[in-house]
Amino acid sequence: MTAHILTVDDSASIRLTTKIALTGAGYQVTEAVDGLDGLNKAKAGSFDMIVTDLNMPNMNGLAMIEALRSSPAHTGIPIIFLTTESDAEMKNRAKEAGATGWITKPFDPEQLVKIARKVLGK
Repeated sequence: MTAHILTVDDSASIRLTTKIALTGAGYQVTEAVDGLDGLNKAKAGSFDMIVTDLNMPNMNGLAMIEALRSSPAHTGIPIIFLTTESDAEMKNRAKEAGATGWITKPFDPEQLVKIARKVLGK
């Protein structure tokens, strides 16, 4: 069965880059344009992993993770931050909110695929 990944980013170019990298590695990808869209899609669908930006309109990635982690159905889903932020305090806040990992932009699509394989075990 193909792993299904939700990508959440307000940048169309980042969504495209992540989609190309992940679909090229054999994953199924659903895109969301901000945290609110991501939260709604995550609740409506079934995902094996979520990749999200931090700074977005409507709802940022941190608020989206906190909302997802408060739902029992989403407690075990790995969530990777893909962001320009590299601040240690923000990384700690993300970890406390329930983020599984962190990739700093600009990113290497191969690195994203490696992390997906490691986190998903496939």
